[in-house]
Amino acid sequence: MGRGRHALILTALTLGGFAIGTSEFAGMGLMPNMVAELGVSEPQVGHLISAYALGVVVGAPLLAILGGTLSRKALLLALMSFYAAGNLASALGPDYHSLLLFRFIAGLPHGAYFGVAALTAVSISPPHQRGRAVSLVMLGLTLAILVGTPLATWMGQMVSWRWAFAAVSVISLVTVALTALCLPRMVDGPRERALDELRAFNRLPVWQALLIGAIGFAGMFCVFSYLAPTMVQVTGVAPAWIPLGLAGFGLGGVIGNMVGGWLFDRLKFRAVPVVLAWATVMLLLFPLAAHAPWSLLLATVCIGSMGALGPILQSHLMDVADGAQTLAAASHHAAFNAANALGPWLGGMAISAGLGWTSTGVVGAATAVAGIGLYLWAARTRARRRQVCPVAP
Repeated sequence: MGRGRHALILTALTLGGFAIGTSEFAGMGLMPNMVAELGVSEPQVGHLISAYALGVVVGAPLLAILGGTLSRKALLLALMSFYAAGNLASALGPDYHSLLLFRFIAGLPHGAYFGVAALTAVSISPPHQRGRAVSLVMLGLTLAILVGTPLATWMGQMVSWRWAFAAVSVISLVTVALTALCLPRMVDGPRERALDELRAFNRLPVWQALLIGAIGFAGMFCVFSYLAPTMVQVTGVAPAWIPLGLAGFGLGGVIGNMVGGWLFDRLKFRAVPVVLAWATVMLLLFPLAAHAPWSLLLATVCIGSMGALGPILQSHLMDVADGAQTLAAASHHAAFNAANALGPWLGGMAISAGLGWTSTGVVGAATAVAGIGLYLWAARTRARRRQVCPVAP
Protein backbone atom coordinates (compact mmCIF):
# COMPACT_ATOMS: atom_id res chain seq x y z
CA MET A 1 0.00 0.00 0.00
CA GLY A 2 1.37 3.42 -0.98
CA ARG A 3 1.91 6.11 1.62
CA GLY A 4 -0.73 8.34 0.07
CA ARG A 5 -3.44 5.70 0.26
CA HIS A 6 -2.39 4.71 3.76
CA ALA A 7 -2.63 8.34 4.89
CA LEU A 8 -6.07 8.75 3.29
CA ILE A 9 -7.41 5.68 5.08
CA LEU A 10 -6.13 6.89 8.45
CA THR A 11 -7.56 10.33 7.69
CA ALA A 12 -10.96 8.78 6.97
CA LEU A 13 -10.89 6.79 10.21
CA THR A 14 -9.80 9.87 12.17
CA LEU A 15 -12.55 11.94 10.53
CA GLY A 16 -15.11 9.37 11.63
CA GLY A 17 -13.81 9.66 15.19
CA PHE A 18 -14.06 13.45 14.93
CA ALA A 19 -17.70 13.23 13.82
CA ILE A 20 -18.57 10.85 16.64
CA GLY A 21 -16.82 12.92 19.30
CA THR A 22 -18.42 16.15 18.12
CA SER A 23 -21.90 14.64 18.27
CA GLU A 24 -21.26 13.00 21.63
CA PHE A 25 -20.19 16.20 23.38
CA ALA A 26 -22.18 18.77 21.39
CA GLY A 27 -25.15 18.67 23.77
CA MET A 28 -22.96 19.87 26.63
CA GLY A 29 -22.08 23.14 24.91
CA LEU A 30 -25.50 23.53 23.31
CA MET A 31 -27.39 23.04 26.57
CA PRO A 32 -28.60 26.66 26.97
CA ASN A 33 -29.80 26.75 23.35
CA MET A 34 -31.64 23.43 23.64
CA VAL A 35 -33.23 24.51 26.93
CA ALA A 36 -34.56 27.68 25.30
CA GLU A 37 -35.97 25.99 22.19
CA LEU A 38 -37.31 22.78 23.68
CA GLY A 39 -38.74 24.40 26.82
CA VAL A 40 -37.12 21.94 29.21
CA SER A 41 -34.69 22.22 32.12
CA GLU A 42 -30.91 21.76 32.09
CA PRO A 43 -31.10 18.37 33.85
CA GLN A 44 -33.57 17.21 31.18
CA VAL A 45 -31.07 18.14 28.45
CA GLY A 46 -28.57 16.20 30.55
CA HIS A 47 -30.84 13.19 30.04
CA LEU A 48 -30.38 13.60 26.27
CA ILE A 49 -26.64 13.24 26.84
CA SER A 50 -27.28 10.18 28.97
CA ALA A 51 -29.58 8.69 26.30
CA TYR A 52 -26.76 8.87 23.74
CA ALA A 53 -24.32 7.32 26.19
CA LEU A 54 -26.73 4.48 26.95
CA GLY A 55 -26.99 3.86 23.22
CA VAL A 56 -23.21 3.40 23.14
CA VAL A 57 -23.34 1.01 26.09
CA VAL A 58 -26.02 -1.13 24.41
CA GLY A 59 -24.70 -0.89 20.86
CA ALA A 60 -20.97 -1.44 21.39
CA PRO A 61 -21.01 -5.12 22.38
CA LEU A 62 -24.18 -5.91 20.45
CA LEU A 63 -23.02 -4.55 17.08
CA ALA A 64 -19.49 -5.87 17.59
CA ILE A 65 -20.93 -9.38 17.88
CA LEU A 66 -23.64 -9.06 15.21
CA GLY A 67 -21.14 -7.50 12.79
CA GLY A 68 -18.69 -10.35 13.20
CA THR A 69 -19.87 -11.97 9.95
CA LEU A 70 -19.13 -8.82 7.90
CA SER A 71 -15.78 -7.68 6.56
CA ARG A 72 -14.22 -4.77 8.42
CA LYS A 73 -14.78 -2.48 5.45
CA ALA A 74 -18.45 -3.39 5.15
CA LEU A 75 -18.94 -3.01 8.88
CA LEU A 76 -17.26 0.42 8.97
CA LEU A 77 -19.43 1.62 6.08
CA ALA A 78 -22.59 0.32 7.74
CA LEU A 79 -21.74 1.83 11.12
CA MET A 80 -20.95 5.30 9.75
CA SER A 81 -24.02 5.31 7.51
CA PHE A 82 -26.11 4.40 10.53
CA TYR A 83 -24.41 7.20 12.46
CA ALA A 84 -25.20 9.74 9.73
CA ALA A 85 -28.87 8.74 9.81
CA GLY A 86 -29.06 8.94 13.62
CA ASN A 87 -27.62 12.45 13.70
CA LEU A 88 -29.85 13.65 10.86
CA ALA A 89 -32.84 12.37 12.84
CA SER A 90 -31.51 14.26 15.89
CA ALA A 91 -31.33 17.46 13.83
CA LEU A 92 -34.93 17.04 12.67
CA GLY A 93 -36.44 15.77 15.93
CA PRO A 94 -39.64 17.75 16.56
CA ASP A 95 -39.74 17.58 20.35
CA TYR A 96 -37.88 16.53 23.49
CA HIS A 97 -39.22 12.97 23.69
CA SER A 98 -38.39 12.18 20.06
CA LEU A 99 -34.88 13.53 20.69
CA LEU A 100 -34.44 11.12 23.59
CA LEU A 101 -35.08 8.25 21.18
CA PHE A 102 -32.96 9.66 18.36
CA ARG A 103 -29.99 10.38 20.61
CA PHE A 104 -30.14 6.79 21.91
CA ILE A 105 -30.21 5.48 18.32
CA ALA A 106 -27.33 7.76 17.28
CA GLY A 107 -25.17 6.33 20.06
CA LEU A 108 -25.56 2.69 19.02
CA PRO A 109 -22.71 2.55 16.41
CA HIS A 110 -20.23 4.61 18.48
CA GLY A 111 -18.28 1.95 20.35
CA ALA A 112 -18.28 -0.64 17.59
CA TYR A 113 -16.91 1.94 15.12
CA PHE A 114 -13.95 2.84 17.32
CA GLY A 115 -13.19 -0.81 18.01
CA VAL A 116 -13.24 -1.83 14.34
CA ALA A 117 -11.47 1.38 13.23
CA ALA A 118 -8.59 0.75 15.66
CA LEU A 119 -8.18 -2.85 14.48
CA THR A 120 -8.33 -1.70 10.84
CA ALA A 121 -5.70 0.99 11.42
CA VAL A 122 -3.39 -1.63 12.94
CA SER A 123 -3.95 -4.10 10.10
CA ILE A 124 -2.91 -1.63 7.37
CA SER A 125 0.13 -0.24 9.23
CA PRO A 126 3.66 -1.60 9.65
CA PRO A 127 4.22 -3.40 12.97
CA HIS A 128 6.44 -0.62 14.33
CA GLN A 129 3.69 1.97 13.67
CA ARG A 130 0.75 0.19 15.26
CA GLY A 131 0.61 2.44 18.30
CA ARG A 132 0.76 5.55 16.14
CA ALA A 133 -2.05 4.23 13.93
CA VAL A 134 -4.37 3.65 16.89
CA SER A 135 -3.50 7.04 18.38
CA LEU A 136 -4.46 8.72 15.10
CA VAL A 137 -7.89 7.09 15.20
CA MET A 138 -8.34 8.26 18.79
CA LEU A 139 -7.03 11.70 17.83
CA GLY A 140 -10.35 12.34 16.11
CA LEU A 141 -12.16 12.01 19.43
CA THR A 142 -9.70 14.32 21.19
CA LEU A 143 -9.87 16.92 18.43
CA ALA A 144 -13.65 16.81 18.66
CA ILE A 145 -13.46 18.05 22.25
CA LEU A 146 -10.80 20.63 21.44
CA VAL A 147 -12.24 21.94 18.15
CA GLY A 148 -15.49 20.21 17.16
CA THR A 149 -17.52 20.86 20.30
CA PRO A 150 -16.60 24.58 20.53
CA LEU A 151 -17.48 24.98 16.82
CA ALA A 152 -20.78 23.16 17.35
CA THR A 153 -21.51 25.45 20.30
CA TRP A 154 -20.71 28.53 18.21
CA MET A 155 -22.92 27.23 15.40
CA GLY A 156 -25.76 26.67 17.86
CA GLN A 157 -25.41 30.20 19.19
CA MET A 158 -25.26 31.77 15.71
CA VAL A 159 -27.92 29.69 13.93
CA SER A 160 -29.49 26.73 15.74
CA TRP A 161 -28.34 23.72 17.71
CA ARG A 162 -29.96 21.53 15.03
CA TRP A 163 -27.35 22.59 12.47
CA ALA A 164 -24.60 21.12 14.65
CA PHE A 165 -26.09 17.62 14.41
CA ALA A 166 -26.77 18.12 10.70
CA ALA A 167 -23.09 19.01 10.19
CA VAL A 168 -22.07 15.81 11.99
CA SER A 169 -24.28 13.85 9.60
CA VAL A 170 -22.49 15.43 6.62
CA ILE A 171 -19.04 14.66 8.09
CA SER A 172 -20.14 11.07 8.66
CA LEU A 173 -21.14 10.73 5.01
CA VAL A 174 -17.77 12.14 3.91
CA THR A 175 -16.15 9.44 6.09
CA VAL A 176 -18.28 6.80 4.35
CA ALA A 177 -17.21 8.06 0.92
CA LEU A 178 -13.48 8.17 1.80
CA THR A 179 -13.62 4.71 3.39
CA ALA A 180 -15.44 3.23 0.39
CA LEU A 181 -12.91 4.70 -2.04
CA CYS A 182 -9.65 4.10 -0.18
CA LEU A 183 -9.96 1.08 2.11
CA PRO A 184 -9.15 -2.25 0.41
CA ARG A 185 -11.46 -5.17 0.95
CA MET A 186 -8.89 -7.52 2.44
CA VAL A 187 -8.08 -5.86 5.78
CA ASP A 188 -9.60 -8.52 8.00
CA GLY A 189 -7.69 -10.31 10.73
CA PRO A 190 -8.41 -13.73 12.20
CA ARG A 191 -12.02 -13.97 13.34
CA GLU A 192 -13.19 -15.49 16.56
CA ARG A 193 -16.51 -17.27 16.83
CA ALA A 194 -19.04 -15.21 18.79
CA LEU A 195 -19.33 -17.76 21.60
CA ASP A 196 -15.56 -18.15 21.88
CA GLU A 197 -15.12 -14.38 22.04
CA LEU A 198 -17.82 -14.08 24.70
CA ARG A 199 -16.10 -16.75 26.80
CA ALA A 200 -12.75 -14.99 26.48
CA PHE A 201 -14.40 -11.66 27.32
CA ASN A 202 -16.27 -12.93 30.37
CA ARG A 203 -13.34 -12.75 32.81
CA LEU A 204 -13.26 -10.90 36.09
CA PRO A 205 -10.17 -8.74 35.22
CA VAL A 206 -11.92 -7.53 32.06
CA TRP A 207 -15.08 -6.56 33.94
CA GLN A 208 -13.06 -4.86 36.66
CA ALA A 209 -11.26 -2.67 34.11
CA LEU A 210 -14.58 -1.75 32.49
CA LEU A 211 -16.12 -0.90 35.86
CA ILE A 212 -13.22 1.39 36.72
CA GLY A 213 -13.82 3.29 33.48
CA ALA A 214 -17.60 3.38 33.87
CA ILE A 215 -17.56 4.72 37.44
CA GLY A 216 -14.18 6.37 37.96
CA PHE A 217 -14.42 8.46 34.79
CA ALA A 218 -17.98 9.68 35.48
CA GLY A 219 -16.67 12.70 37.40
CA MET A 220 -15.33 14.40 34.30
CA PHE A 221 -18.66 14.09 32.52
CA CYS A 222 -20.51 15.23 35.62
CA VAL A 223 -18.72 18.59 35.44
CA PHE A 224 -18.44 18.77 31.64
CA SER A 225 -22.16 18.20 31.05
CA TYR A 226 -23.22 21.22 33.10
CA LEU A 227 -20.25 23.47 32.33
CA ALA A 228 -22.24 25.85 30.08
CA PRO A 229 -24.87 26.84 32.67
CA THR A 230 -22.20 26.88 35.40
CA MET A 231 -20.15 29.41 33.43
CA VAL A 232 -23.18 31.65 32.90
CA GLN A 233 -24.84 31.29 36.30
CA VAL A 234 -21.84 30.96 38.65
CA THR A 235 -18.80 32.39 36.87
CA GLY A 236 -20.93 35.17 35.46
CA VAL A 237 -19.44 35.24 31.96
CA ALA A 238 -21.28 35.78 28.69
CA PRO A 239 -22.39 32.72 26.66
CA ALA A 240 -19.67 33.59 24.13
CA TRP A 241 -17.14 32.24 26.68
CA ILE A 242 -18.66 28.75 26.66
CA PRO A 243 -16.69 27.45 23.62
CA LEU A 244 -13.48 28.52 25.37
CA GLY A 245 -14.40 26.53 28.47
CA LEU A 246 -15.19 23.47 26.35
CA ALA A 247 -11.88 23.86 24.53
CA GLY A 248 -10.19 23.76 27.94
CA PHE A 249 -11.52 20.24 28.42
CA GLY A 250 -10.23 19.37 24.95
CA LEU A 251 -6.76 20.69 25.73
CA GLY A 252 -6.76 18.73 28.96
CA GLY A 253 -7.80 15.64 27.01
CA VAL A 254 -4.90 16.02 24.58
CA ILE A 255 -2.46 16.38 27.49
CA GLY A 256 -4.05 13.50 29.36
CA ASN A 257 -3.91 11.23 26.32
CA MET A 258 -0.14 11.72 26.05
CA VAL A 259 0.49 11.50 29.79
CA GLY A 260 -1.67 8.37 30.10
CA GLY A 261 0.47 6.44 27.63
CA TRP A 262 3.64 7.63 29.36
CA LEU A 263 2.30 6.58 32.77
CA PHE A 264 1.24 3.14 31.54
CA ASP A 265 4.68 2.48 30.06
CA ARG A 266 6.18 3.13 33.51
CA LEU A 267 3.53 1.98 35.99
CA LYS A 268 1.27 -0.33 33.95
CA PHE A 269 -2.05 -0.87 35.75
CA ARG A 270 -0.73 0.99 38.81
CA ALA A 271 -1.16 4.23 36.84
CA VAL A 272 -4.94 4.07 37.44
CA PRO A 273 -4.97 5.29 41.08
CA VAL A 274 -2.46 8.04 40.21
CA VAL A 275 -4.87 9.52 37.66
CA LEU A 276 -7.93 9.05 39.86
CA ALA A 277 -6.24 10.63 42.90
CA TRP A 278 -5.29 13.66 40.78
CA ALA A 279 -8.86 13.82 39.47
CA THR A 280 -10.31 13.69 42.98
CA VAL A 281 -8.30 16.73 44.08
CA MET A 282 -9.13 18.72 40.95
CA LEU A 283 -12.84 17.92 41.17
CA LEU A 284 -12.98 18.96 44.82
CA LEU A 285 -11.36 22.28 43.88
CA PHE A 286 -13.84 22.92 41.08
CA PRO A 287 -16.53 24.62 43.24
CA LEU A 288 -13.93 27.20 44.31
CA ALA A 289 -12.42 27.59 40.84
CA ALA A 290 -15.82 28.16 39.19
CA HIS A 291 -16.17 31.69 40.64
CA ALA A 292 -13.49 33.32 38.46
CA PRO A 293 -12.95 32.95 34.69
CA TRP A 294 -9.18 32.32 34.84
CA SER A 295 -9.43 29.65 37.55
CA LEU A 296 -12.41 28.03 35.86
CA LEU A 297 -10.50 27.67 32.58
CA LEU A 298 -7.51 26.22 34.43
CA ALA A 299 -9.83 23.79 36.22
CA THR A 300 -11.35 22.60 32.93
CA VAL A 301 -7.88 21.77 31.59
CA CYS A 302 -6.96 19.90 34.79
CA ILE A 303 -10.24 17.95 34.94
CA GLY A 304 -10.04 17.22 31.20
CA SER A 305 -6.66 15.59 31.80
CA MET A 306 -8.60 12.74 33.39
CA GLY A 307 -8.58 11.50 29.80
CA ALA A 308 -5.28 9.86 30.75
CA LEU A 309 -7.41 7.04 32.11
CA GLY A 310 -8.43 6.11 28.53
CA PRO A 311 -5.12 4.85 27.11
CA ILE A 312 -4.24 3.27 30.47
CA LEU A 313 -7.39 1.14 30.63
CA GLN A 314 -7.36 0.42 26.87
CA SER A 315 -3.78 -0.87 27.11
CA HIS A 316 -4.62 -2.90 30.20
CA LEU A 317 -7.62 -4.46 28.45
CA MET A 318 -5.35 -5.59 25.62
CA ASP A 319 -3.36 -7.50 28.23
CA VAL A 320 -6.30 -9.20 29.95
CA ALA A 321 -8.77 -9.71 27.06
CA ASP A 322 -6.79 -12.09 24.87
CA GLY A 323 -9.15 -13.83 22.44
CA ALA A 324 -11.76 -11.08 22.63
CA GLN A 325 -9.95 -8.11 21.12
CA THR A 326 -12.82 -6.72 19.03
CA LEU A 327 -15.39 -7.05 21.79
CA ALA A 328 -13.02 -5.59 24.38
CA ALA A 329 -12.09 -2.64 22.14
CA ALA A 330 -15.75 -1.81 21.58
CA SER A 331 -16.70 -2.38 25.21
CA HIS A 332 -13.96 0.01 26.36
CA HIS A 333 -15.91 2.82 24.73
CA ALA A 334 -19.15 1.44 26.14
CA ALA A 335 -17.67 1.70 29.64
CA PHE A 336 -16.61 5.30 29.13
CA ASN A 337 -20.05 6.14 27.81
CA ALA A 338 -21.59 4.48 30.81
CA ALA A 339 -19.60 7.13 32.67
CA ASN A 340 -21.03 9.70 30.26
CA ALA A 341 -24.52 8.53 31.26
CA LEU A 342 -23.81 8.21 34.97
CA GLY A 343 -22.08 11.59 35.35
CA PRO A 344 -24.87 13.81 33.96
CA TRP A 345 -27.49 11.78 35.81
CA LEU A 346 -25.80 12.12 39.19
CA GLY A 347 -24.99 15.77 38.54
CA GLY A 348 -28.56 16.46 37.50
CA MET A 349 -29.86 14.86 40.69
CA ALA A 350 -27.60 17.09 42.81
CA ILE A 351 -28.63 20.22 40.91
CA SER A 352 -32.33 19.33 41.09
CA ALA A 353 -31.95 18.79 44.83
CA GLY A 354 -30.89 22.44 45.15
CA LEU A 355 -27.19 21.84 45.81
CA GLY A 356 -26.12 24.29 43.11
CA TRP A 357 -24.29 24.08 39.80
CA THR A 358 -20.87 23.58 41.37
CA SER A 359 -22.03 20.51 43.29
CA THR A 360 -21.04 18.56 40.17
CA GLY A 361 -17.41 18.80 41.32
CA VAL A 362 -18.11 17.12 44.66
CA VAL A 363 -20.30 14.46 43.04
CA GLY A 364 -17.56 13.81 40.47
CA ALA A 365 -14.94 13.48 43.20
CA ALA A 366 -17.07 10.81 44.87
CA THR A 367 -17.13 8.74 41.67
CA ALA A 368 -13.34 9.08 41.32
CA VAL A 369 -12.90 7.77 44.87
CA ALA A 370 -15.22 4.89 44.00
CA GLY A 371 -12.96 4.18 41.01
CA ILE A 372 -9.96 3.97 43.33
CA GLY A 373 -11.88 1.45 45.42
CA LEU A 374 -12.57 -0.64 42.32
CA TYR A 375 -8.86 -0.49 41.42
CA LEU A 376 -7.91 -1.82 44.86
CA TRP A 377 -10.32 -4.72 44.32
CA ALA A 378 -8.84 -5.40 40.88
CA ALA A 379 -5.26 -5.18 42.20
CA ARG A 380 -6.08 -7.66 44.94
CA THR A 381 -7.60 -10.03 42.38
CA ARG A 382 -4.45 -9.77 40.21
CA ALA A 383 -2.22 -10.51 43.21
CA ARG A 384 -4.22 -13.64 44.04
CA ARG A 385 -4.14 -14.81 40.41
CA ARG A 386 -0.37 -14.42 40.29
CA GLN A 387 0.02 -16.51 43.44
CA VAL A 388 -1.81 -19.31 41.64
CA CYS A 389 -0.32 -18.67 38.16
CA PRO A 390 2.85 -16.48 38.13
CA VAL A 391 2.48 -15.70 34.38
CA ALA A 392 -1.14 -14.51 34.60
CA PRO A 393 -1.71 -10.99 33.13
